[in-house]
Amino acid sequence: MLRTQRTKQLTTLAMMAAMAFIVTFVSKGFPNMVLFLSYDPKDIILAITGFIYGPFSAFLVSFLVSLLEMFTLSKTGIIGFFMNVLASMAFVAPAALIYKKNRTLKGAVYGLVLGVFFMTGVMILWNYIITPYYMGVPREQVVGLLIPAILPFNLIKGALNAALTMIIYKPVVDILRKTHLIPQLQRGAEETHSRTGIFLVSLLVIATSILVVMIIQGKF
Repeated sequence: MLRTQRTKQLTTLAMMAAMAFIVTFVSKGFPNMVLFLSYDPKDIILAITGFIYGPFSAFLVSFLVSLLEMFTLSKTGIIGFFMNVLASMAFVAPAALIYKKNRTLKGAVYGLVLGVFFMTGVMILWNYIITPYYMGVPREQVVGLLIPAILPFNLIKGALNAALTMIIYKPVVDILRKTHLIPQLQRGAEETHSRTGIFLVSLLVIATSILVVMIIQGKF
């Protein structure tokens, strides 16, 4: 029984890794969101993985996908790999930890919101440290980008990924339960909630994020 559960978990994690890589591949065709910074939706898949299995499993998927991306899609080498894993886990780990302790809608929302702000702070710090060496520019030039570019980019990216996670988490989990890859929901294990409300709020966040990007790009 334990071996069967382990096999199902490994199968599910492999599927999540494949999905994360596919959405990363597709996102390479997206235009840059803010200056040289482009949107990457793989954190949605990683957040769902973290909600199901916890932050360590999300880290394994993130590490694998970022490593594969480094050798296939990315031109940023080991630095891009490091920043990818760091950004993803700064977003996913707080959300997964909070949801693990409080498996309710409120726990998911609190965790994702905390993840957005934590990731933003972490990426501001690490861009300040690494970007001058990576791009070969003075640190003062990078400092000048922190507030007008790196801060809004990470907030918008995080908000989009959090909203999309809230929209697709339930359908994905329902499919995994129907295929018996994860256990059936135990009575009282999760809070029942209005999917319509979640969908509408998430759409509002997505629409607002897109509008902010258009304003930053001077298209609105």
